[in-house]
Amino acid sequence: MENAHKAVKALSKFYDPRRTKPGQEITLVLTPQTSGPNNNIIQRMVVRPSIYSEITIALIDDQRFRVSKQTFAVKRRLFKANGSIKTSLYEAAIKSGVPKPILMELIRIYSWDVDFQRGIRVGDKFEVLFEKLFTENGKFARFGNVVYGNLILRGGNNPLYRYRTSKGIIGYFDNKGKSARKALMRTPINGARLSSGFGKRRHPILGYNKLHRGVDFSAPRGTPVYAAGSGSIVKKGRNGAYGNYIRVRHGSKFETAYAHLSRFKPGIRIGARVRQGAIIGYVGSTGRSTGPHLHYEILKNNTQINPLRLKMPSGKRLAGNELALFSSVQAKLEQQYTALDTNHK
Repeated sequence: MENAHKAVKALSKFYDPRRTKPGQEITLVLTPQTSGPNNNIIQRMVVRPSIYSEITIALIDDQRFRVSKQTFAVKRRLFKANGSIKTSLYEAAIKSGVPKPILMELIRIYSWDVDFQRGIRVGDKFEVLFEKLFTENGKFARFGNVVYGNLILRGGNNPLYRYRTSKGIIGYFDNKGKSARKALMRTPINGARLSSGFGKRRHPILGYNKLHRGVDFSAPRGTPVYAAGSGSIVKKGRNGAYGNYIRVRHGSKFETAYAHLSRFKPGIRIGARVRQGAIIGYVGSTGRSTGPHLHYEILKNNTQINPLRLKMPSGKRLAGNELALFSSVQAKLEQQYTALDTNHK
């Protein structure tokens, strides 16, 4: 027993044993002991916390273990997919072999400018170049980044390229070096369907016409809801017909509100700062609601405005030497996309 305690203590220098998950493999080399209640002594233990690393504990003498950690390199491989939209971008991308995590990232990077409910039409097309990471022995590790995307809407190209600036800031930029990122996202939820727009409508519960001061996105219960912009939490909790509700202040003019949440992300509290794209809650049907959805509002000077028609200032634009460096990355990504076979798996 003492031997086992010392082994676990040695392991703790590099890895918290409490993080061990069901199904995780641990290799033990034991030496039988001729006497005593615990007749096996740990000589060697190998733990693989992830496919990227391995921790080995080896017994030196009766009192000490030597601990070593080995890190495995991963190789990035590029894959591409493209297709024509017949019903929705989601369906077209999945049929074209785009992994769901990559599709969600593609939707996210276009969410500042594209209205995925009304801005996508039958016959529009998409292109995407993305990474998969593999271990040295060729085992799939995880999906990497979208490095190039293009939504061809009404015949017009809308390319975005992943680029790390000289200051180490990673973002997506169009072919003129303008950042895709805006102060606020139009849709703070991935893969949802717009179920009710901004303006007068017949209320589904009350039964009479009423001004709908936001937009509703239908999504499964528990779908993550993201902060549309960086700011501070000014309201959080039950709020009448809104149910579980969060309001975030973004500077002096704008606020965003999120209603009918099933629950809040742990750590979300009034006064807390949140970054754009951070999860703040999860879709639900609390308050006056007929089913799981997110009710989303943008307020300007405390007055609700239509999120889908809001024109935010353009994002950062690269210039000078930075633009020249970006242009070379842009050209390389386009060449890599063209050179790859679409069916490259």
